Amino acid sequence: MNEYEAYLLSFEQEENPLFTEIERFAEENKIPIMEKNGINTFISLLRIQQPTSILEIGSAIGYSAIRMVSALKDASVVTIERDSERYESALEYIQRSGLENRIQLIHADALELNDEEFAHRKFDALFIDAAKGQYKRFFEKYAPFVQHNGIIYCDNMFMHGAVLLSDEEVPKRNRTMIRKLKEFTEWIMHHPDFDASMLPIGDGILIAKKK
Repeated sequence: MNEYEAYLLSFEQEENPLFTEIERFAEENKIPIMEKNGINTFISLLRIQQPTSILEIGSAIGYSAIRMVSALKDASVVTIERDSERYESALEYIQRSGLENRIQLIHADALELNDEEFAHRKFDALFIDAAKGQYKRFFEKYAPFVQHNGIIYCDNMFMHGAVLLSDEEVPKRNRTMIRKLKEFTEWIMHHPDFDASMLPIGDGILIAKKK
């Protein structure tokens, strides 16, 4: 966190104890959730957009889904998580939040989920925060379920600075993933059907508005 982010966070009101507990659990168990400044900016963007239906790819432990519906009183979220342990944690936290009637948690691999699940649905917003090397596949599979003028958000577009490194500088185990993330960024920033921009907030947030 730099001095500007610390300055902005100093204006925050006291946070919901459940949010703090989830953040601590994620840190202790090395579960990736959005960075503090990133989630706050993301929530602010959603407050501007005011979506009532949101699809999330990558629930993790339910943190972002809970934050979204807590901030948007008229919104509901459908969120997909493939990891069994994270799914169970998300289920518990969502139930404890008292928001289970507005959050539908699906235990599945988003890339293998039958399209019929959403065949007759359109979402105002799509939030992608799952396997970074699969962003293009997630985007192509689920963008059709976003309505005209809807917005798609993607987190971790900078991958903690790894996208700024040359292929040789990236650890071998991450090279394919970083290469695919860069290719996705190039693809979406020039896509004729979307107006896309990048915010250098948190770990980088992509915003793509469907034309």
